[in-house]
Order: sequence, then structure tokens, then C-alpha cells
Amino acid sequence: MDIFNILGLLGGLALFLYGMQVLGDALSRASGGRMEKILEKMTSNPIKGVLLGALVTGVIQSSSATTVMVVGFVNAGIMKLSQTVGIIMGANIGTTVTSWFLSLVGIESDNLIMQLFKPTSFSPVLAFIGIILLMASKKERIKDIGTILLGFAVLMFGMDAMSSAVKPLADVPEFTNILTMFSHPLLGLLAGLILTAIIQSSSASVGILQALCATGSVPFSVVFPIIMGQNIGTCVTALLSGIGASKNARRAALIHLYFNVIGTLIFLILFYSVNAFVHFSFFSEAATPMGIAIVHSVFNITATCILLPFSKVLEKLACLTIKDDDKKEETGKERCFSILEERFLETPGLAMEQCRNAALDMANLAKEAFLSAHALFESYSDEKLAAVKEQEDLLDRYEDELGSYLVKLNGKNMSEKDSHMLTVLLHCIGDLERIGDHAVNVAHSAKEMNEKKLRFTESAEAELKVYAKAIKDILVAAVSALETQDEKVARSVEPLEEVIDDLSDELMSRHVRRLRKGECTIEMGFVLADIMNNYERVSDHCSNIAICAIQETEDVEAHQYLEKMRSADNADFVKAVENYKKKYLLP
Repeated sequence: MDIFNILGLLGGLALFLYGMQVLGDALSRASGGRMEKILEKMTSNPIKGVLLGALVTGVIQSSSATTVMVVGFVNAGIMKLSQTVGIIMGANIGTTVTSWFLSLVGIESDNLIMQLFKPTSFSPVLAFIGIILLMASKKERIKDIGTILLGFAVLMFGMDAMSSAVKPLADVPEFTNILTMFSHPLLGLLAGLILTAIIQSSSASVGILQALCATGSVPFSVVFPIIMGQNIGTCVTALLSGIGASKNARRAALIHLYFNVIGTLIFLILFYSVNAFVHFSFFSEAATPMGIAIVHSVFNITATCILLPFSKVLEKLACLTIKDDDKKEETGKERCFSILEERFLETPGLAMEQCRNAALDMANLAKEAFLSAHALFESYSDEKLAAVKEQEDLLDRYEDELGSYLVKLNGKNMSEKDSHMLTVLLHCIGDLERIGDHAVNVAHSAKEMNEKKLRFTESAEAELKVYAKAIKDILVAAVSALETQDEKVARSVEPLEEVIDDLSDELMSRHVRRLRKGECTIEMGFVLADIMNNYERVSDHCSNIAICAIQETEDVEAHQYLEKMRSADNADFVKAVENYKKKYLLP
């Protein structure tokens, strides 16, 4: 083996790892976070957990990514610890899909059909189709498919390059001597563990092992313990992700470790015990990529079948390792922000979904704060005022934490749809926070009226009730539109906002007339002006929120939308305005 073979090996390894990275990212992006959402909605059924864990890992091509997501879900309080066991076991099965694809490199046959299954035959075709889709199409979904095909082709080219580069090692006695050393179970186990821990991917380390088999001098006695070690080494990623997380999140990472360690020990003991009596003939034969894929799958499926009935034991073992203490449990308010998990940033589709959930929580909190502030005019208390202020403080924190998280997410490799959603949410959370500010202002007006024993005239009070009803309705409609993404509801907001503007002008005109007649005081006029100003500003923010709700599903510019909506030839808008005028008719 000369320097050119070494360079070929390094180049093949680089292409292999890069192809796996590109393939995994493209698959995750193409799934649009749907795979992650499946995990999020998991039930406590362990068998269903195994199936879904295998499915998700098979799609995103990374058991490490799946287990890190699971740790994140537990840390965010989205998933219970008991739900993680089945998913983690399924992830180990799902990761074997890659080794089956890579085993195609080892196909040796003169049959034309079999030859077509060799990577050297179909990878160039996939690469060609992929680059055409990537360069010719403007649709993001088609581009993702092209990237998937290119990633897979690069992966296979790298695998083939590695296999070709290591073939000369078959004639190097030193290489054979080193391999015999790893035939010792403990040394082989350690080698597989270290390799996988370094590259943090069992799929990649199994692929490298499959490439080495191209020499024809790697027996199953060497391959077997290395594969066992690779399954333990892949736990490093989840363990690292558990650092700084909650107790249950760290326990989830430990369940992954315990499952692989216990499964490996059981499998090794059973296999070598039986081999001592039966002497498996294949054990001394040269390993093939297909054989490695079989061993990899058999181990993970067998370990799952053995340990799945003892899932509660694994959970208990993790709880005994990380014991509960007397520290105060996380409050509900803190859990609101825990869904903005740093671990989710590596899966932008999932992170974006959590951001939207947080924004919806913020929207409902803003609505609740304003309605609570308005209720103070009918029933005032300092405790209720303090509750409104507390809600406003929470809205401020939402804006800070959600805004910071969205900025971090913006630097990730996101789909066009998620990138658009991110921009929309950044605009929306500012409006939601400002509604909280106006709620506090309204609450202070109620406090002033209570302390000074001020009351509106009967006519002013009746008018204000109509006005307040319109404000409450537009707020409910805007939040509902954001929550349901209902375009019809969202488009109903702007006509109501137009009517609210007219009501505001009319109320102030009536107040001036009462002031001239001496029916109202200047002091009450200031209070009324403050209340109406805050109400009208809330209406403006509701208009912005409704536009954000429309922008989530439709690429439309805000000013263009408003101009089109308010144009004189928009019959639907004119009709809606007339209907709202009848509904909110001043007495």
C-alpha cells in the first residue's frame, strides 16, 4: 500500500462522511419536521415507540439525532421518561438501514441485474438526476430531493473509494496481525467504542468497517466485537447532550447507554457461550459488507426483543443512578420557555414548530392580559392589577427568549418555508408584547378611576361598552387566526379595525360635545382619551397579527395587502365594514 492508496482512503473517507452529512440534513429538511412531530406526539405504548423510533431514525439516518431529540423532548417537558425507552430501542434498529444500503458495495456477480445494484452502476445516475433537480428547479421540495440523491451518490462514491483504497492491505502482513489483536472481544469492543465516539455516528463507523472488509482479510471474529462496541460508542452524543439538562433528560441519555451496554453484554455472553460448544463456521470466514449489516441488525433487534419487556427496569435503573433531590420543581411558567430547547436547533423543522407553539402561548397570554385589564373597570382590586402586571412581565420575557431563540435559529440550514415563518414570528411577537403594555396602561386607568372615585356618564359608559366589545372581538379574532391559520378569520380583522377607527373618532366627537355642555369633566376626558388610545393601539396590533397569520401560508407584503383590502373596488371588504357598523352601532 503506497501513499496514493492512503490519499485515496482519506479522500474516500471525506466523501463518505460528507455524503452522510448532506444526506441526513436533506432528509431532515425534506421531512419538514414531520418526523420529529411524530415523536413529540408519542404515547406511552412501548411497542409503538419502537416502531416510530425505527421509522424516524430510518428517515433521518441518524440514531444519535433521534436520541438527542428525545433528550430535548424530555428536558422540555414534552415527553415523559417512560415514553423514551421504546423510541431509543427503535432508534437502534432504524440506524441499521444505512448499513444495508452500504452493503450494496460488496455485491460481486456477473449477473446484469445484480450489477445494476452496485453503487458504481447506479450512483452516477442518481448524481446526474440530483444535480439536474437541484439546478433546474425553483421549488424547494424538488431541490431537497435533488440534494438527497446527490448526498446518497457522494456517500456511495466515498464508500467505493474507501473499499478500493484498502484492498491492497490484504497483502500486508502487518495489517492482518493488527486485526487478529482485535479478535479479542474486549479489545474489539473498545476499538468500536472509541471509533464511534470520535465520529459520533454508528452508521458511519459501521460503514468504515464495511469498507475495510473489501480487503477480504477481516474475519467475523474481528468484526463481531467491534460492532458491539460501536453500539455503545453511539451513546456518547446523547450523553453529551444531557449535560446541563434536567434530571429526566439525563436519565433518558442514561437509558440509551444502559440499553446498549446491557444488550451488548447479554449478546456477547450468549454468543460466545454458544460458540464454545457449537463453533460457528462463519466466525473464521472473511466478513462481507452484507454480513456486517446482518450482524448489526440481528444484534439490535435481538437486544430490543430481550430488553423491551424490562423497559421499566431500565427506567428504574436510570432513576437510581440520578436520584431526585429536595430542590423545588420547575414551575409552569418556566416550562413555557423550556420548549425552546437548544438541542432542537440542530433540527430546524422541529425548532420552528416549538417557536410557533411558544408564539401561540404568548398570543393567548396577551389576550388574557388585556381582557383581565378591561375587567378591572367592573371589578377592581390591587391583586387583579398585580396579576395583569405579572402577565405583562411574562410577555416581556417571552419576547426576549423567543426573539433570541429565533435569531439563533436563523443561522441554521432551514427550509424556505421555515425561514419565512421565522421572519413572520419575529414581527408578530413584537405586536403581542405591545398588547401587554397597553393592558397595563388600561389597568392603571382603572386604578385611577377607582382611587379618585371617577365615573363616566351613562351615555359615555354605554358608548364605551360598544367600543370595548369591538376591541375584545378583534383581539379574539386575531389570536384565533394565528392559532388556526384560518385565512377567512384573518381577513375579517381588517374590516373590523376600520370600523374601530371610525368608532374612536365618533366617541371623541361625542365626548367633546358633552364637555361643551358641561356633562363631563376635563379630568374624565383625559382618562377616556387614555383608555381609547390604548384600545385603538391594541386594534392596530391585532391588524398586524392577522397579517402575520396570513403571511404564514401566503407570501404577501403587508402594505400591499392593506392597500388591496381597503381599495374601493373590494366589494367583500366594503360589505364586511357595513356589517360591522351595524353590529357595533353606538346608542
